[in-house]
Amino acid sequence: MSHEMLRAPAEVKYADELDYLESIDDGPKPFSWRLSPKMVRLFILGSERSDGLDREIPQKWFGDRSFVERSIVTLASDRGLLLIGDPGTGKSWLAELLAAAICRDSTLVVQGTAGTTEDHIKYSWNVSMVIAKGQSRESLIPSPIMTAMERGVIGRFEELTRATSDVQDALISILSEKYVSIPELDEDNIVFARPGFSVIATANSRDRGVNDLSSALKRRFNFVRIPVVTNKKSEAEIVRFRTTELLRRHRIDLELPPSLLDVLLQSFADLRAASAAATSDDERLESALSTAEQIGVLEDAILHSHFFGDRTLRAETLGRSMVGTLARRSPEDLAILNKYWHGVVEPRSKQEGDHWRGFLEGGREAIDTLS
Repeated sequence: MSHEMLRAPAEVKYADELDYLESIDDGPKPFSWRLSPKMVRLFILGSERSDGLDREIPQKWFGDRSFVERSIVTLASDRGLLLIGDPGTGKSWLAELLAAAICRDSTLVVQGTAGTTEDHIKYSWNVSMVIAKGQSRESLIPSPIMTAMERGVIGRFEELTRATSDVQDALISILSEKYVSIPELDEDNIVFARPGFSVIATANSRDRGVNDLSSALKRRFNFVRIPVVTNKKSEAEIVRFRTTELLRRHRIDLELPPSLLDVLLQSFADLRAASAAATSDDERLESALSTAEQIGVLEDAILHSHFFGDRTLRAETLGRSMVGTLARRSPEDLAILNKYWHGVVEPRSKQEGDHWRGFLEGGREAIDTLS
């Protein structure tokens, strides 16, 4: 089934693993959870030899173990979970994995935007059915959150701080009272949350001031702050994991040279350091320079090499892809990248040669083209 989808949800993609873990799981399970908290953690962080399993469970989210454990404990309580951090830190991926492991459904999602309304988290109406038969439970269209309440499973709310205060206020009553009233109906007009219902929300820490959370809403959530991955070993693992998935999905047989991955990781580390030392926004790239953006650079380079190159990933292609991906403002971002290429990449290419030399040439070519 998953091969027929452009992107299969985690519960479909890892169905065999989840079936296996469920079959051997004898731990206590909160509410209607499909897996015990220990097995949820194992599914997300991967198995170790000491776990004594008959098969290996690969690691799917790379971050501090305590973040995962705190998230699981929160969902076993009656509080919502808010994952907050910079763009590209894996908040949404962690939320999806948690929902997949706990209830085998990660698709009950509301996307927070300026256009998100109260209907998106409560309910709306099938207009044609209302005209024909009047308002009834049959003509009511439940939101993903209401569906999660009725089933006793996890509902997800992406980019909570992008939703307006009215929408956030509606969520307060759901998290507090655990029911939604439907005043348009005379009978059967309350939907109560079943045991196991909870909400995982994500928020971008760079969105402060867009629609700040009220103190009342904050009290309904346990916060788990996901930091930017700065450890090179962890970052390399994440990039390799995602790149392997990309190659498998596109059915591309292409090798990622470790030395080229080192170039990518080092260049992002350099640019992050320069951004941290900058004194104004004009001296910082608009890009958040996250791990997700590294993966984006690599994906662009891999696909370009596969379709327009000789199916070999080269440093020149990586340099062009990096400039093309990160240069979002003109001329500010181009000026920053040009300074980096001349001040850091050029000297390094003379000292270390090989891939850095090709990276220098590809980046210069892209900067000249875009200037």
